[in-house]
Amino acid sequence: MQTITVRGGQRLCGEVIIHGAKNSALPLLAATLLVHGISEIHNCPHLSDVRASMAILRHLGCRVTRQEDTVTVDATAPIGSDIPDELMREMRSSIVFLGAIIARCGEATMSYPGGCELGPRPIDLHLAALRRLGVTVEERHGHICCRAENGLHGAEITLAFPSVGATENVLLAACMAQGTTVLRHAAREPEIQDLCAYLNACGARIHSTEAGVLTIEGVPHLHGCAHRVMPDRIEAATYLAAAAATGGELTLRRCCAEDTSPVFPALEESGCVIRAVASGDGLQTLSVKAPARLRPLGTVRTMPYPGFPTDAAAPLLAAACVADGTSVFVESIFENRYKYVDELARMGARIRVDGRVAVVEGVPALQGASVACTDLRGGAALIVAALAAAGQTTVCELKHLDRGYADLTDSLRAVGADIRRE
Repeated sequence: MQTITVRGGQRLCGEVIIHGAKNSALPLLAATLLVHGISEIHNCPHLSDVRASMAILRHLGCRVTRQEDTVTVDATAPIGSDIPDELMREMRSSIVFLGAIIARCGEATMSYPGGCELGPRPIDLHLAALRRLGVTVEERHGHICCRAENGLHGAEITLAFPSVGATENVLLAACMAQGTTVLRHAAREPEIQDLCAYLNACGARIHSTEAGVLTIEGVPHLHGCAHRVMPDRIEAATYLAAAAATGGELTLRRCCAEDTSPVFPALEESGCVIRAVASGDGLQTLSVKAPARLRPLGTVRTMPYPGFPTDAAAPLLAAACVADGTSVFVESIFENRYKYVDELARMGARIRVDGRVAVVEGVPALQGASVACTDLRGGAALIVAALAAAGQTTVCELKHLDRGYADLTDSLRAVGADIRRE
């Protein structure tokens, strides 16, 4: 079993390069199924979820190669319509393949997806939207069997909640459907815009408004293109939290300041100074300077974009554990986001959880302990806490971290952390 060992108390200083976004790379890879040709996905992070997506593509009949940070997908050959259970269980985001397979093959069969256990995340919104597009859905024995016997057609769809996954599945299914689809109350996350940019570059006709309305005009076919994955705003937020927890000063290269900005108010409330400077390539460089002792973060409430991202809450909650006062976190997206809190308590954190609310009373110092990752972002919280703690912390169950953070230990070691993976 691999573990990460951290000797905390080191102030982080230096530069970190932000990788491509996991939450964008996965739907982009699924979208390559729609192309009768070759797609090149650049800036694709080295993550276990990306490897799982590549395995699904190969199972479906695609030729998939990787050279450094570029994944090349040739979907010219006939594409299969089923994903076996063992591949679906690798990650929650595997459900995004549903819309793409139906659009390409007219049918799809798969089991329910796996991934982090964050409470109920039903896919009823996905299935209801696909039914509006002409898909017949049958659920039996833990499998979803879908068929568009008369082809996909445009429709008026209004999501009950701006689900990112449901929005992605509608986009993938509708872009080659007959007619026009209008999707209201769609998710507005930057990753959705990145997917639209790739699809439009392949010949799709997708138009969006700031009000969360997507209009998708179906086209007969899509062609391949080269696309660069957007920077990972959650990875950037995690390093900002690590700097805050250690009283550090970091520079983050290859960021998108606008995408990351929803986390700025909470960090600035704690006393951090954040600046963004254009880097000349359409991206920005972010710098953060944290005080020796954080002030409380106030009330942090997770919301769909452009609100505070749910995936960034755990690392910032870990930083709040060493703030001089009380911070409150309210989780409005998932029901079971606080499984990692018990692990933070092993390190001396004072956190009270009541349903979706966590009240964090800052302590003078955390203490190193043996802890286990409970999920992806909870694992990031444990790393942030370990960096700030006195003594040694050993973190296990790294499979969760490997789903979303590339080169984590090397990047942290380069900015002064005493951290190693064994």
